[in-house]
Amino acid sequence: MNYQAGEQAKPERHYDIDWLRVLATLAVFLFHCARLFNYEDWHVKNNEQNLIMSVFVSFLVLWIMPILFFISGEGSFLGLTIRSGGRYIGERIKRLVIPFVGGTVVIIIPLQVYYERVQHSEFVGSFLDFYPHYFDGLYALGGNFAWMGLHLWFLGYLFIISALSLPLFLLIKKKAFKVKSFEFATIIKKPGAILLFAIPLIIIELIVNLQPTGIGSRVFGGWSLAQYLFFFTFGYLFASDIALGELLVSNRKISLVAGLVASIFYISVSYYIMFKGHDFIPRYLEYFFRGVFRPSCSWFLLVAILGYGRKYLNFNNRILKNANEAVLPFYILHQTVIVTLGFHLAAWNAGVTVKYLIVSTSAFIIIVSLYAVIRRFGWLRFLFGMKG
Repeated sequence: MNYQAGEQAKPERHYDIDWLRVLATLAVFLFHCARLFNYEDWHVKNNEQNLIMSVFVSFLVLWIMPILFFISGEGSFLGLTIRSGGRYIGERIKRLVIPFVGGTVVIIIPLQVYYERVQHSEFVGSFLDFYPHYFDGLYALGGNFAWMGLHLWFLGYLFIISALSLPLFLLIKKKAFKVKSFEFATIIKKPGAILLFAIPLIIIELIVNLQPTGIGSRVFGGWSLAQYLFFFTFGYLFASDIALGELLVSNRKISLVAGLVASIFYISVSYYIMFKGHDFIPRYLEYFFRGVFRPSCSWFLLVAILGYGRKYLNFNNRILKNANEAVLPFYILHQTVIVTLGFHLAAWNAGVTVKYLIVSTSAFIIIVSLYAVIRRFGWLRFLFGMKG
């Protein structure tokens, strides 16, 4: 995406966005494989949990979904460069709403709920016996119908955020805003100044944390809707001006160091609180500790990953072309396959490391095999949000 001093030029494809989308989706896959073995509850759980897996999950949750929303915001800039607002929303419906609705109703999500109910001794019988009962009541409210789509919540959230942010993005496309954006980028070009972008995210975090079961609910990927809107909008802004994008590259090293140091400290203290209780730190101090460090870790790591991506991943090849097309079907399928394998291996007498390797390897092979079938049929491509 190519702008000089706020002047629009012919849009240029940034392949680093595509690479990061592929790699982030793979990270989500590894994250959900680990959810079988970490301390927190999930749809199905292994018969043994593990501290290493728990720390791994805690680290990934700091940046996985934020980077996916940031990248989606960058992709929205490219989409609106070549489409009107109406065509943009139409494309979002095909790519997001149709797979969300289809997956929520047919097999993909019902199968996860089935295995969850069976493992928790809430249902006895086959999946065919369970499926009619899938529509009995709402999931998380005493019923079975997963109205939020379980892991497909990402598609629903992304559509909602795309629609909410569209008026702002259409305003940003105007030349006057681009000039102001360029002037702002020149102000913050000092080394490390980009890290100050964590401040608005900290403010949002402190506000939403006041209502952890309301606007601050983290049941969807560990972050609230307000925070995802922030990441998505900033993705669009950084894609819309080359001066802002260059800040990611020039600050990648300092951001990586700051992100890793802050993350190690945050995760260490968080687990100390979990094991020792609030005798170690009063609740009001924990509120500010989490409200400041969690979003800071996320933003620092985000800048580092995006910066290194822009520096070293802006190239195209056949692997990227094939992987980029497979990203959405892979995401839609991955958690159902992981839950299915995890359910059947849960009681097996083997170590966590062995089980993790078996689940991750087997799930990857199964998902790729299913994708090989999906890509060959037009009606399946349509249902999985793929282009014809």
